[in-house]
Amino acid sequence: MSQTTKHPGALQTATVTLADIERAAEVLKGAVAETDCDPSRTLSSMLGCEIWLKFENLQFTASFKERGALNRLNALTPEQRAAGVIAMSAGNHAQGVAYHASRLGIPATIVMPEGTPFVKIENTRRLGAQVIVEGATLEEAAAHARDYGDRHKLTFIHPYDDPLVVAGQGTIALEMLQAVPDLEVLVVPIGGGGLISGMAVAAKTLRPEIEVIGVQAELYPSMYNKIRGTKLPMRGDTLAEGIAVKAPGALTEQLVRNYVDDIVLVSERDLEHAVALLIEIEKTVVEGAGAAGLAAVASNTERFRGRKVGLVLTGGNIDTRLLASVLTRELAREGRLSELCIDLADKPGQLARLATLVGNAGANIIEVVHQRVFTDLPAKGTLLRMVIETRDRAHLNNTLARIREAGFEAEIISNP
Repeated sequence: MSQTTKHPGALQTATVTLADIERAAEVLKGAVAETDCDPSRTLSSMLGCEIWLKFENLQFTASFKERGALNRLNALTPEQRAAGVIAMSAGNHAQGVAYHASRLGIPATIVMPEGTPFVKIENTRRLGAQVIVEGATLEEAAAHARDYGDRHKLTFIHPYDDPLVVAGQGTIALEMLQAVPDLEVLVVPIGGGGLISGMAVAAKTLRPEIEVIGVQAELYPSMYNKIRGTKLPMRGDTLAEGIAVKAPGALTEQLVRNYVDDIVLVSERDLEHAVALLIEIEKTVVEGAGAAGLAAVASNTERFRGRKVGLVLTGGNIDTRLLASVLTRELAREGRLSELCIDLADKPGQLARLATLVGNAGANIIEVVHQRVFTDLPAKGTLLRMVIETRDRAHLNNTLARIREAGFEAEIISNP
């Protein structure tokens, strides 16, 4: 890749340029979708800024990762194409490599870490790649992929720390600025850093005044730690497994230092809320990592108030059971789905009386469970757990008040 004069404040010469990204755009033309970049009137009204969404979750493999994968595969020599490639990925890079390798007639092997969502594993196999599930983390999976690739003479396609991959991802910024030339802020998820590196190089070169903000999950603040010199722990299962990277790339770290203005962290609750908002408002399915940008804006509205903000919905590959759990938990937080704990006298008619109270309040009973044995209530009492559906938290509180006014002891079991 060529070199360029560094952005003001940069520590060293960058290794990816706008020209590299423009060349990648030519490679991608006709093979990767130029996804829509549309305004969201409802989100804009809710959050107090002008929100523009780039729908990369609508790529064929439901992720932006196709861009970098194809740009890298296109650069292989005939000998490398014949031998085949290997990649390490939690899912989206895997599908991008598998899909475009199949299109180009290149054998592909993908190593995926244990715990990768089943939907991503099956989609990768369906696209024609050999899948090996190995390693508890991305790093362990990467080590296995390199070892396997060396033994079988396969070319390793890195998910982020490769100039050609970075350039491919940077084409998103070209498309966004072509669609909305006066964007003021780009808010971009960070895992290994390939996406934000490419986008930041393109955006800052075309419009030096634009602000580029990276977003990481609080549970995996790897790039945040590198740039800020902090030592926040990295642990646990995050909804945004696509950006749960413990060790960002060397190239991407330098590009982030050179071109990115800030990095913010978002909680799991923020990520869940953002996924639910996008389904409810935009009617689009986005995985946790893909919703990280919206999570950052929604959790810090003052920072973005009145500004024109571009968000990349980076992927839509979320397990359906996990999605159902996220949506149900969001209903609980909004007071639309709640579990009540009620002390009830164990005699005929009490449950019917309680059900009538709930119905008259306009609430809907979803589930009822009696507990007579494993409780510290008197022997003539029973513990009732009732899941009810209400319009909102005010309606929930009104329903609870009616139950208590009728003489029942009732409490809301803590919402998630």
